[in-house]
Amino acid sequence: MTTEPDPTATVLDILRLEDDPATPDLFTGRSLPQPRGRVFGGQVLAQALLAAGRTVPDSRLPHSLHGYFLRAGDVREPIAFAVERLRDGRSFSARRTHALQGGEAILSMIASFQEDQPGLDYADAMPTGIPGPDEVRSAHDLLSGIDHPVAKFWTQEAAFDVRHVGGAIYLDPPVEPVGQQAVWFRSRGPVPDDQLLHRALLAYACDQVMLEPILRRAGRSWRTQGLSIASLDHAMWWHRDVRVDDWLLYVQSTPSAQGGRGLGAARVFTQDGTLVASVAQEGMVRFPD
Repeated sequence: MTTEPDPTATVLDILRLEDDPATPDLFTGRSLPQPRGRVFGGQVLAQALLAAGRTVPDSRLPHSLHGYFLRAGDVREPIAFAVERLRDGRSFSARRTHALQGGEAILSMIASFQEDQPGLDYADAMPTGIPGPDEVRSAHDLLSGIDHPVAKFWTQEAAFDVRHVGGAIYLDPPVEPVGQQAVWFRSRGPVPDDQLLHRALLAYACDQVMLEPILRRAGRSWRTQGLSIASLDHAMWWHRDVRVDDWLLYVQSTPSAQGGRGLGAARVFTQDGTLVASVAQEGMVRFPD
């Protein structure tokens, strides 16, 4: 009897970076195979954050990052992560990470880390009336019968169970062209009790759907002929501890699109309604004339 590989375990293995014994603060990572041969942006973002996290005390966790996707990466080539120690204060540490292939940057990211400290504590409430994850069809349900590399990736290799409230736009355009959506996410396998890793995996997962509200607002699907779409930059703020192996709700919107670019925004809630993160991403989104 053969056992199917756990896609979450595969991602966890890819996120294990190797130290360079000859060069401090330099790490090397590998990439997951992708249908188009390009490095997944969420993967390199998560790896860059983990590299930065290796250079700060364990007591300091990331509370924000700002990254720019500069070039497409090649999944066949290793990625070097060079970390620059910008500042270590009494409460905060700042790090810049460049992800490099062939001596050129494919991602540049700055992240800030903070000691756990008391202070003002409030948050927006999760919207009401949203069906729970058990009431929503998964990507596996929608795509498992389709013989296509992208469909096979989402059903067999994707590390997260993704469930769109009100229907996905993988195959068909939305019923109404609105710029909002809600999506449930959870890793398909367990994740070790490491808060830095969970926060990095949240960054990994976010990149999968951050630009979808733009497609919805335009009345398009991922199958639109001639669609050209790519992440340009990514900003993220972690407000509280998070576990990606528990259900998380992404409440998404798109405030603007212009010049072949669109902005996606999201708030991330736990199933009990706790706001754990906020995210923004701008992407290139072009349709055929």
